[in-house]
Amino acid sequence: MAETSTDRLTSTNVEGKNIGSVITHCIFDMDGLLLNTEQIYYEVTSEIFARFGKTYSLELRSRSLGLRQHESAVLLINETGINMTADELRKERHEKNLKRFPFAKPMPGAMRLVTHLKKHRIPIAVATSSSRESFNIKASNNRVLFDLFDNIICGDDANVKNGKPAPDIFLAAREGIGNPPTNQCLVFEDSIIGIKAAKNANMNVIWVPDPMIAELYPGKNGADEMIFSLNDFDPTKFGLPPFDEESDSV
Repeated sequence: MAETSTDRLTSTNVEGKNIGSVITHCIFDMDGLLLNTEQIYYEVTSEIFARFGKTYSLELRSRSLGLRQHESAVLLINETGINMTADELRKERHEKNLKRFPFAKPMPGAMRLVTHLKKHRIPIAVATSSSRESFNIKASNNRVLFDLFDNIICGDDANVKNGKPAPDIFLAAREGIGNPPTNQCLVFEDSIIGIKAAKNANMNVIWVPDPMIAELYPGKNGADEMIFSLNDFDPTKFGLPPFDEESDSV
């Protein structure tokens, strides 16, 4: 019989740092973490910028990661000065993105890790700044992955009043998986603003950045651990069950 999360409530250490209690619940960002959709956002935005002779720089891209779409559009307009309103940019990006989202694929290690946690009855949730409409399209050809989750929270859900770095989305995700103590939750994020949101929720967080963004912002940027792929995650560091041969074959 698989061990349950309540069987494992003892303190643990990450790189010598005590995190207070063993992790019992996990929460995942989606874009760039579970799915390769950040590449779609990058390609679409770059195409729009090219019409105005602008480049979607790595620095600007890093600052827009994790924002809701309107907030991202406002940032991009303010920083580039392209001749569009934020609403026009958001609308065009949204329409172009929707055509490409059905082709989104899982990121390396995503299926393996999520399947492993599900097998061991660790409650798991998705907390994405994407709208519910966008999520449904992104998930349409990835149901095998997303049907494993116990709760899905989107950026336009009624109980998410404020976007990242506010903690709202992670607290809403936590509520949907049993309201555990926040320090028993582990968040997986690819953005720095997402790290801040997780920490504002008093949760532990793993940063899984694009290597180029990690080079732009050295260090862990407030995360408890940094890895470059979900395949690199060691569950035992956080008191979670170790991967087995069956997990390795996913």
